[in-house]
Amino acid sequence: MATLTRQDLNFGQVVADILCEFLEVAIHLILYVREIYPSGIFQKRKKYNVPVQMSCHPELNQYIQDTLHCVKPLIQKNEAEKVVMVIMDKEHHPVERFVFEISQPPLLSISSETLLSHVEQLLRAMILKISVCDAVLDNNPPGCTFTLLVHTREAATRNMEKVQVIKDFPWIVADEQEVHMEEAKLIPLKTMTSDILKMQLYVEERTQKN
Repeated sequence: MATLTRQDLNFGQVVADILCEFLEVAIHLILYVREIYPSGIFQKRKKYNVPVQMSCHPELNQYIQDTLHCVKPLIQKNEAEKVVMVIMDKEHHPVERFVFEISQPPLLSISSETLLSHVEQLLRAMILKISVCDAVLDNNPPGCTFTLLVHTREAATRNMEKVQVIKDFPWIVADEQEVHMEEAKLIPLKTMTSDILKMQLYVEERTQKN
């Protein structure tokens, strides 16, 4: 058994790598399941030992990768509280917000042999839940787009204004209408708890979409 703290760089990096890889798969799958883009731009891949749909559109993939590349240092330092995927109608009003709420323990004892396989099982269950989430959500209006937001602790927000991880890809403060949704219902999808990471996924869905 090894005891690690949040200050352990390797530990933070491992968590960030695992979580960002998962978020990339989850975002692609949500785009497919919620029909934000035509199904023809997606290809079937295998992740976490289950089939998933991943986009093969270069510009879309680059946006997702760039965003997660900027999010990764925040996760590594345990400064990211939520990563939110906002689906908006033609008027740029949110119709759905997929919220990944993240927390990490300050101290833990882990056995590396079983850790990663256990986490992979939990992430697989979350991916499977996303793949059938349209069963509990209403159809979205045509012409929807999406954006990605990250909620950080206050100190991290101040630092983000000074640090730009990717050139020409600066952080900007989210519009108020992207952050808050009136008359929304909350739909819990899945919660996972492991030694290195706790994550809750839920959807805030606008009651009247059309």
